[in-house]
Amino acid sequence: MSTKNIYFIIVTLLFLSCSSSKTKTVKYKNCESKVLIDSKTYITAAKDFVTINNLEINENCLTINFSASGCSGNSWEIKLIDSEDIMESFPIQRNLIFSLKNEERCMAYITKKRSFDISKLKIEGEKKIVLNIKNTNQKIVYNY
Repeated sequence: MSTKNIYFIIVTLLFLSCSSSKTKTVKYKNCESKVLIDSKTYITAAKDFVTINNLEINENCLTINFSASGCSGNSWEIKLIDSEDIMESFPIQRNLIFSLKNEERCMAYITKKRSFDISKLKIEGEKKIVLNIKNTNQKIVYNY
C-alpha cells in the first residue's frame, strides 16, 4: 500500500471520528428523597388531606404528583413510607403511604411533584413488585 493511500485512510478515519451526532443523551436525574422503610412510622405517619394526581416510575425514582390546600406548600413535611410488609402474591406487593404534614391554613390549592428513590424496595429474586399507595386507589408496578 502506498504512502498516499495510507494518508488518505488516516484522514478519512479522522474526519469520520470527528463528525457530530444529533443524538442527545439524557442523564438520569437523582431522586429528591428516599423511601423510608419503617413499620412504626408507617402506622403513625401524618395523614393530612392530600390528593395524589399521578404516579410515575422512571428507573428507580417514583414521582408523585399531588395537591393539597395551603399557602405555598413550602412548610409541608412530605414522606413516602413503606410498611415493611411483603405480600407473597404474584407479583409480590408492598404497602406504602404518602405522608403529608400540612400546618398551612390558606385557601389556595397547590400542586407539586416529589420524587423518591425506591431502589431499597427491591426484593431479591424478583423482577417486579406492585406498590400499593395507601391514600390513593392507584397501584403502580415497579419493574427492575
